[in-house]
Amino acid sequence: MKKLTTAKIWQFAAGQFGWALLSGIISNWLVYFYQPDETAISQGQTIFIPQGLVIFGAFTIIGGITAFGRIFDAFTDPMIASWSDRCTSKNGRRIPFLKGASLPLALSTVLVFWSPANENSWINAAFLFVMILAYYLSITAYCTPYNALIPELGHTQQERLNISTIISFTFIAGTAVAYLAPTIWGALIPSFGRVNAIRVTFTAMALAAFVCMLVPVFCIREKDYVDTVPSKDSAFRSLAATFRNGEFRKFVGSDIFYWIALTMFQTGLPFFVTSLLKLPETMTTLYFVGMTALSLVFYVPVNKLTPKLGKKKMILFAFAVFSLAYFYTGFMGNIPFIPEAVQGLILTVAAALPMAIFGILPQAVVADIAQSDAVTSGSSREGMFYAARTFAFKLGQSLSMLIFTAVSTIGNGSGAGYRIAAFGAAVFCGAGGLILMFYDEKKINCVINGKA
Repeated sequence: MKKLTTAKIWQFAAGQFGWALLSGIISNWLVYFYQPDETAISQGQTIFIPQGLVIFGAFTIIGGITAFGRIFDAFTDPMIASWSDRCTSKNGRRIPFLKGASLPLALSTVLVFWSPANENSWINAAFLFVMILAYYLSITAYCTPYNALIPELGHTQQERLNISTIISFTFIAGTAVAYLAPTIWGALIPSFGRVNAIRVTFTAMALAAFVCMLVPVFCIREKDYVDTVPSKDSAFRSLAATFRNGEFRKFVGSDIFYWIALTMFQTGLPFFVTSLLKLPETMTTLYFVGMTALSLVFYVPVNKLTPKLGKKKMILFAFAVFSLAYFYTGFMGNIPFIPEAVQGLILTVAAALPMAIFGILPQAVVADIAQSDAVTSGSSREGMFYAARTFAFKLGQSLSMLIFTAVSTIGNGSGAGYRIAAFGAAVFCGAGGLILMFYDEKKINCVINGKA
């Protein structure tokens, strides 16, 4: 089998940039678009769907739709993973899925924001529900096989760490570009109006993402780098076997709490800026791009320190710092001796290092666990390991969206709900770190290195 060159790794990573850009659009702007705060409404944002706690008197429409979408997404992960693991295409087990999912993913992302009625209507809610399901099915069909290629293309721990580092860079870059949206649509508002300016911005981004997602499809011949036997297990048996791995369960338990916290933070960031700090929405772009740029400074140190300190210690440190950063976020806007813009800058600096660590290492940990399981079980289920991870944390994300969209309605206009969300994120993040303490990294490494 060929060794993946650095150039080929970057070609592979281009796909990550594409789907991360689309994921960033949905994660960062969906709730902001459909459950706007008073600032956005005053600037001309149309209310497209019913607002308030209208589902059982406890949940919002957008919260219910996004939560159900993530649950649907979670349950399709094992199905897609099983199909991919068992695929016998001459082009490999993963690349055919990437090729088929690229266009539906880009198109559904755009249509999510293209409500058929230009008014507050249940028709818009129904259309949004369908488009959200199409989006999540498409992103699963692309991302699950894509992630399964990480342990297959990387034949050693260092190679997998290098792949994880580079695709983390393109993931953060894609997410950062998604955060540029307010700057772009702000320039387009005079010509298109606020709503159509947002739609044009997302359409242009989706087109760029579509092209990037096709780069690994046409630049990497999977069979040249991967020599695996298609799995014969059914989706259910493969998923059950995956969750029987004790170390995987510990890692996934930790990962669930991390993603609950991160989803609350990402969804809330535009509101933290506009409602808590009373700053323009374009400052969201400035803070996130600054956070991203600073996190990139830590990429090389993280890559170099991890073989010495171990992935577990690095991730535990990141949990601790992120917990403090989220806790601090709950006080933003109420610190009179620090200017509001500086308060946002402090958050940017504090979150940069853990952002780099979480961007690189969790993927590498799953790759290690998948390889160790293949050694002990004799079955190559890389796709299912990544699907099982996403199955679990997407259930957590569903809970996160329900919590955030519900608590954000508390104290409308005062920002109290957004503060509660930030404190909640800190608690969830701390819980994730506590669970990870039980993960036995030495055991996994011994199996991989043939010392078990």
